[in-house]
Amino acid sequence: MNIPLIDRSNYLKGLFITAKLDKELTDKEKEILKKISDKLGFASDFFNETIRSLLSNKYIIEEPIVFSNQEIATSFIKDAVKLACVNNLVTEAEINWLKNTADINKIKSSFVEEELRNYQTTPRSILGTEFALYSII
Repeated sequence: MNIPLIDRSNYLKGLFITAKLDKELTDKEKEILKKISDKLGFASDFFNETIRSLLSNKYIIEEPIVFSNQEIATSFIKDAVKLACVNNLVTEAEINWLKNTADINKIKSSFVEEELRNYQTTPRSILGTEFALYSII
């Protein structure tokens, strides 16, 4: 699928928001963000600068992300849940933001809950190896 530039940008922005919501940024989260940033075609210097200031950046607006189609939105939710779960700290803020993003993209909030259950019961060594984005790009 040829993902429009605005969706690529929103996908990465949404993952940055997800990573920021628990107010901590682990190496595993950075690794996942870097892999997806590279796959979406963003420059390393852009990624590095964003990561460096992510937790203190007040200009990243935490509104739900709207995608141009449901396939991209579903992929995003799957990857964002994986990102949220990788540090073993899924906050209420992350869950609510993901549910709001799902809702605005006409995806049931139960999908978010199901994905959370799936990743929370998956051995951690599997996390970070495959991303939903890879299946649509």
